[in-house]
Amino acid sequence: MSRIGKKPVVIPSGVKVRIADRTVTVEGKLGNLTYQHRPEITVVVDDENKQLVCSRSSEIRQVRAYHGLTRALLANMMVGVTEGYEKKLEIHGVGYLGAIAGDILQLRVGFANEVHKKIPAGLDVTCPDQTHVVVKGTSKQQVGQFAAEVRSVRKPEPYKGKGIRYEGEQVRRKAGKTNA
Repeated sequence: MSRIGKKPVVIPSGVKVRIADRTVTVEGKLGNLTYQHRPEITVVVDDENKQLVCSRSSEIRQVRAYHGLTRALLANMMVGVTEGYEKKLEIHGVGYLGAIAGDILQLRVGFANEVHKKIPAGLDVTCPDQTHVVVKGTSKQQVGQFAAEVRSVRKPEPYKGKGIRYEGEQVRRKAGKTNA
């Protein structure tokens, strides 16, 4: 039995869960999320204990993997609609900065031109100052994906550490050339 899959997902207070034809809809104070699970997995709402229970139809390796995956995604949805997810990015480098204009994130990170990234619907992206970018949203996947795309514009390089990194990320520094 999958250790993750067999644990029930607790439904927090103020969250409504609806299941119709393999589609799970979760509504909370921050928004709505939907997920269509695999046909091998069944999801049932236990109203008296206020929890979601996932079960699988067979013991095939792939189905066991889907069992744990479905449970983890449903748990992430519960956190997303109640608390939300947040990723913080730092911009390091002389003259490197970020700004927001409408629904576009503008990054000046050492290229000849500014890099423009369109902010997806459902995400709240802010720049508290010119060297920090904060990405917030209800979907863990969407927040992580957009933060990774912003970081990939200019990854931190190992010699001076310039670039875009996650807050608290450690960059391994290399020694430069030495004089003989």
